[in-house]
Amino acid sequence: MFPAARLWRMFLIVIGSMTAFVTYAQDNGRISGTVLDKRTQKAISGAAVSIKGSTKAALTDTNGLFRITGIPVKTYTIEIRATGYQLLSLYNIILSAGNEYTVNIELEPQVTELAAVVVSNNRRTAKAATLESPLSVQRLTLEEIRSNPGGNFDISKAIQALPGVGGGAEGGSFRNDIIIRGGAPNENVYYLDGIEIPVLNHFQTQGSSGGPQGMLNISFIEDVKLSSSAFDARYDNALSSVFQFKQRNGNANKFQGNARISATDVSATLEGPLSKDRKTSFLASARRSYLQLLFSAIDLPIRPNYWDFQTKITRQIDPKTTLSFMALGAIDQFSLAPVKKATPEKLYIINANPSINQWNYTFGLSLKKLIRNGYVNWALSRNAFDNAIESFEDNTLKLPSQRTLDYTSRETENKLRVDVNKNIEGWKISYGASLQYVQYQNRSFSVIRKELKDSVGNLIQPAITVNFNSPLSGFWRYGAFVQAGKRFLDNRLGISGGLRTDMNSFTSEGNQPLQTLSPRISFSYVLADKWTANISAGRYYKLPPYTILGFADNNGLLVNRNSRYQRSDHYVAGIEYLPNDGLRFTAEAFYKLYDNVPVSVRNGISLANLGGNFDVLGNEAVITNGKGKAWGVELFAQKKLTERFFGIFSYTFYRSQYSGNNGNYLPSSWDNKHLLSLTWGYKFKRNWELGMKFRYQGGAPYTPYDMNASRLNYLSLGRGVFDYAQLNSMRLRGFHSADIRIDKKWNFRKTTIDLFLDITNFLRARNQPLPNFTFTRNANNTAFITTDGRALKADGSNAIPILLQDDSANFIPSIGLIVEF
Repeated sequence: MFPAARLWRMFLIVIGSMTAFVTYAQDNGRISGTVLDKRTQKAISGAAVSIKGSTKAALTDTNGLFRITGIPVKTYTIEIRATGYQLLSLYNIILSAGNEYTVNIELEPQVTELAAVVVSNNRRTAKAATLESPLSVQRLTLEEIRSNPGGNFDISKAIQALPGVGGGAEGGSFRNDIIIRGGAPNENVYYLDGIEIPVLNHFQTQGSSGGPQGMLNISFIEDVKLSSSAFDARYDNALSSVFQFKQRNGNANKFQGNARISATDVSATLEGPLSKDRKTSFLASARRSYLQLLFSAIDLPIRPNYWDFQTKITRQIDPKTTLSFMALGAIDQFSLAPVKKATPEKLYIINANPSINQWNYTFGLSLKKLIRNGYVNWALSRNAFDNAIESFEDNTLKLPSQRTLDYTSRETENKLRVDVNKNIEGWKISYGASLQYVQYQNRSFSVIRKELKDSVGNLIQPAITVNFNSPLSGFWRYGAFVQAGKRFLDNRLGISGGLRTDMNSFTSEGNQPLQTLSPRISFSYVLADKWTANISAGRYYKLPPYTILGFADNNGLLVNRNSRYQRSDHYVAGIEYLPNDGLRFTAEAFYKLYDNVPVSVRNGISLANLGGNFDVLGNEAVITNGKGKAWGVELFAQKKLTERFFGIFSYTFYRSQYSGNNGNYLPSSWDNKHLLSLTWGYKFKRNWELGMKFRYQGGAPYTPYDMNASRLNYLSLGRGVFDYAQLNSMRLRGFHSADIRIDKKWNFRKTTIDLFLDITNFLRARNQPLPNFTFTRNANNTAFITTDGRALKADGSNAIPILLQDDSANFIPSIGLIVEF
């Protein structure tokens, strides 16, 4: 990037220029939205919406709608009151001249007078838990995500501030490998307005979930809810977490939008009404990266290039029926190029990484229909993920005879989900079913080991090659659930239980519902005003990735048809303290047991240790006999912005272990032991904002190289071969990073400009990366040095092995601009 001093001067020059010509729009803020009953989703008329620190207020109409205009532009707390409902406060609501703030508000009914002293004060805005999930639940709002230092508007990076959330082996500095309480990255599921989105990141690892950059546009997001246990039974395939991304509706009153340019990409978002009756609104955005230009300018060999698109259309058909359409998609291209000034590190990158071409999309329709005592949700969606990966012995020449990897795959899911939600005499009941039709294609050619012979023709190493076209045809997945809960003992005690089963038409035992029967139960007890104790236990199942199910041997036979659903049992206990409206403390202990974990037949290790790179996870023969366990404690404190300050503190101590074919438990690749995060922000006068974040992650285990096998195969594979007999026997130093972000906003009559400076690792911490095996090069990096001075042999026997491990400080400053209009 640019030198920090030069970037800081640019930042100050722009601020000085803007301040000289600005005319402040003092009373041009606007807010609008809808107020609903959280349990029944019915509109609440006559609700009072007031703005603290202002005389402005409004009452909702018969459709639950409200709009307030002419508000002085600044940050507010919004309070919503309605007869028979609990007071709700929304913190850190930034009203600007550029965009009208739109929000969907859900109020919870007030409890009985007898219990009000104990319970009603215990239902604050800071609280994220529900009757179904009374613990292991966290929530982030739009402003908390947007102001996250070092996050580059990436939701996947912002959630690393929450307890139990790790960022992978190297701290999440480059990839978004979301590790929840020591589980693998593919144990999480993601829902956008109730529709599952299997692909969340650009350049996502197939079979896993991580990638270097998130896809979601934060301008669409109202809040994010993370459940790391006590999952609602409506969600399938979750072993470690459920993410629920709630999108806001487009502004039904006027057309507006924003444009953003940052160090990595440029994006635009538009929204507004689509009908004269203002019952149809839209949101639409597009984003384009220019990282390939930036990396070319600073002479790096990688050329990542991506587009993404997102839209939402909402139509209120009648007072009881709402129809929504959503779509999310991306186009990703990753290529490699020669460098002008060669170094061992740059040259290693060229042949150690494949070229990648991906595209993906998810689109769906959801229909919400109000019924007596509740509502019904219908969701029909389709998603596809196309992945093409290619690699050669020399990725600059790309000779067909030296091809080592040629992989083309497509996953497609067509889904129908329905859930019924009712409240009957104090019971909260939900039930539903899901149906999916899956299509999978996979054509794979991969050189695992190249045949090698010595100078007289003796075989040194036989060839091991994977070459197949998967015969897996379409198959069905189906499931059903029921969940019920109620509060007892004058609303002090909350009990919720659920049951779910999932089946499929492909695996050998896939049509046996009792084998995937997953009960769960949770208890919540109000000990005293502001104190609540919670406990939960549950069993959860996950179907192996399609890469495992669709793998075939070189004769075209599907060898993983006997794979079983992976299982995880959770036991969690915790306590929550809510001293006031905007402050929350939690402490929890958790224990997780895994069974039926896929284990590699070739390497004998649990696949739960993999998925943190750009390879394909699961494209091999497996046996589902692995086990695992994770346990730990979490501490969490969250201060919502009530005056000028907000902050989040989280600390987790945990252990994570998995077993392979030998049944011995070993530390997993995600066993960092310690996770510490401290994020805070302060809003100064005249629209200045400062945010800072500090993260510490204990050293991650890693596997050393098999030096002999690495020497033999480096020239063909471009990287070393791991010694899985010593799986995760080494450990990196702890990772830590301090990030800072400064924002300055100007409000004009109908426009707001936000100039920001974001610096990652501003203290220049030297974090230890994973080592890379290569051969020693000569002084000008034009050839490898050999022990005998002769040409390098194909088996590397005369090479000089070396491990590259550049721990120089990764200091990344960037400047950007957001224009609201």
